[in-house]
Amino acid sequence: MLSAVKGLSRYHTEESLRAYLLQRSHRTESGCLVVHGYGPRRGVHQKVAGRAWAHIAAYVVLVGDYDPTLDVDRTCGAADCIEPTHLRQVSRSETCRTRSQSAQCRNGHDRELDDATGRYRRVCRACNREAQRRWREREAAEVAQARASYGRT
Repeated sequence: MLSAVKGLSRYHTEESLRAYLLQRSHRTESGCLVVHGYGPRRGVHQKVAGRAWAHIAAYVVLVGDYDPTLDVDRTCGAADCIEPTHLRQVSRSETCRTRSQSAQCRNGHDRELDDATGRYRRVCRACNREAQRRWREREAAEVAQARASYGRT
């Protein structure tokens, strides 16, 4: 079953991987079993035991009955949680349907609702406008530099 997990080190057995994951994790007040992967950040998806996602490896060794065609989802919403009771396998469409979207983009602008889907637009208009402005400035600078190199003004 471990061979179905992409990126997992081939040197692990189910017992050694279970011990490895439990050694690198701790329980929080909310009941999540949080794993510490290769990165120092908390609250993001973690990779362990080679380049395998921790929640997928945990599902294989702690829950079992893994189907590689389905996604492993967390009911708690914590990206670094490997608690077996919080893990479940769902289809990709179910994962996308239940994914929450923030009302602001990463720069703090309010997102607009898309009339066709009823969800927030993927690209913030204010950020897109600013990115296009910066691109036009870079292009104008390149044109000005090229003209200057040919002796034109």
